[in-house]
Amino acid sequence: MSSAADTTKTGRTAFADGPRLLADIGATHARFALQTAPGVFGSVRVLKCCDFDGIVPLLRFYLAPHAGVTLNHAALAVANPVTGDQVRMTNRDWQFSTDAVRRELGLQTLLIVNDFTALAMALPSLKAEDLMQVGGGVAAANAVVGVLGPGTGLGVSGVIPTVDGFVTLGSEGGHVNFAPADEREFAILQYAWKEWPHVSNERLISGPGLEIIYRALAERNGLQATGRGAPDIISGALEQGDALCLEVLDCFCGMLGGAAANLAVTLGAFGGVFIGGGIVPRMGEWFAGSPFRARFEAKGRFTDYLAQIPTYVISADNPAFFGVATILSEHLRGRSGANTLTERIGHLQHELTPAEQRVAKLVLEQPRLVLGEPIADIARLAEVSQPTVIRFCRSLGFLGLADFKLKFASSLTGAIPVRHSQVRNSDSTHDLSAKVIDNTVSAILKFRDQLDVRSLDRAIELVAHAKRVEFYAMGNSRVVALDGQHKFFRFRIPTAAYGDSHLFTLAAELLKAGDVVIAISNSGRLPDLLAAVDAARAAGADVIAITSSGSPLAKKASVCLAVDHAEDSTTFLSMISRILQLLLIDIVSVGISIDGQAGQRDPDGEDQRRLLISHLDS
Repeated sequence: MSSAADTTKTGRTAFADGPRLLADIGATHARFALQTAPGVFGSVRVLKCCDFDGIVPLLRFYLAPHAGVTLNHAALAVANPVTGDQVRMTNRDWQFSTDAVRRELGLQTLLIVNDFTALAMALPSLKAEDLMQVGGGVAAANAVVGVLGPGTGLGVSGVIPTVDGFVTLGSEGGHVNFAPADEREFAILQYAWKEWPHVSNERLISGPGLEIIYRALAERNGLQATGRGAPDIISGALEQGDALCLEVLDCFCGMLGGAAANLAVTLGAFGGVFIGGGIVPRMGEWFAGSPFRARFEAKGRFTDYLAQIPTYVISADNPAFFGVATILSEHLRGRSGANTLTERIGHLQHELTPAEQRVAKLVLEQPRLVLGEPIADIARLAEVSQPTVIRFCRSLGFLGLADFKLKFASSLTGAIPVRHSQVRNSDSTHDLSAKVIDNTVSAILKFRDQLDVRSLDRAIELVAHAKRVEFYAMGNSRVVALDGQHKFFRFRIPTAAYGDSHLFTLAAELLKAGDVVIAISNSGRLPDLLAAVDAARAAGADVIAITSSGSPLAKKASVCLAVDHAEDSTTFLSMISRILQLLLIDIVSVGISIDGQAGQRDPDGEDQRRLLISHLDS
């Protein structure tokens, strides 16, 4: 993909690590885009979920025309609560493991978030032309906002202000009990009770709910109900003037107004209530004259309270893209690999808007001043608005200015960051001890954020299914080989380690398909080791190289687990590289421990899993 300096036709800087896959997946439709730069969405496509039997076939179908594009990061908003790795969709018979999907698609990052959490995150990005106000009321500054929207289900969320920014609610408020407001709605509830003992708002205030209301009112009015779906009911009302369809929409919009009012008084949503989803925007201007707003304000003693709260219909195309893109961007910024917040700001400047870049420049040039000044003075010195200062903080993953200042102060005082420092002859024992530890921790943190997850996935798979594993290493790397032999043997994998270069090729020639060699070398240039790797590959074995990414050994291997740390090996042994190599062995070991094949191999697999995880945690 493009470099960090590349810009799109909009003037936004393209992502250095390639486009990002974004999706808003409901029970009926799935909307996709490739984000190439902040706020730039291309290759937008809408697919019907019923055409696919699972999320992986759906994703593969969308990605098929983009086979030549390297994708590293993705975020999907789904119409479902998201509480862990396993996701089971409420209104579609799909379930999946987030990590399994990530592996299947070869992604480094895959985030799954609730669709209305994503929509709530999108609200700050929406413009006036993206909204249609229904009724009166004026949004209060720094006030709570409510979000709901009927589609295949009924999504509900909220936006809660903090000192400088906001947080979103992960809510399943669509599943509260439906409360009828008049005799007609009670008749509809009684009709629904014939099939379901619990009738939620979502059951009636949704696309399928329109169809239930249609059948219930037809029965109540003594009419023969035809098999109309939700789109037909809407078109029947707005285009054909069908009396029953119009009554259905009237009733539906009144119910939605009641649900919106309940949300508003529950949250104290003086920032407004925003209506999203796929149904209401189809009604267009007709919705503004529907019973929605009258029902919203019909709250008895609290009528005046609700009259102050504005209500809006979100008319923007695919608004959830903005929210899910923000969530993904904040996640990735938290893994930028910088040791200090100052370094993170420097690394991420190219992703900021021009106005935000002026704030970043001020922070980098006068950090102590920024810590001590209020937001008004920071905005004045950076020649931007106060909201721009807040957006800058949120672009770095903070809730607002106060949160940013707290972390930034810690970064400047040295309480949090560690960095590489040169050990000198004049150092005291205390100083050299601190430097050795800090240098190691610094290298580990950078190593963590540069890990190639796909190579690790492949290495874990090879070792977990290997018939035999042999380690080839010399010198300082032999310690790593012995550690790996000890760990892998505990999984009941036949394992051997060779540290004599004369034995490498002899051992490699005896290997067979299904065997695995793990070759460990800092330089990756030892002739005897390279010859043994050639022999192993010729015998049908796979080779995992733990070495520098550009070395001859890396090029000959089936998989390379790269250790690219540079250190002065002429003065000291390769101490840090050895630790990074050991960490790779630990990561592969833990990966094997949670692999189903490893559990079958090792009757004590659960004990081994606990042992390894305890070892890493300590």
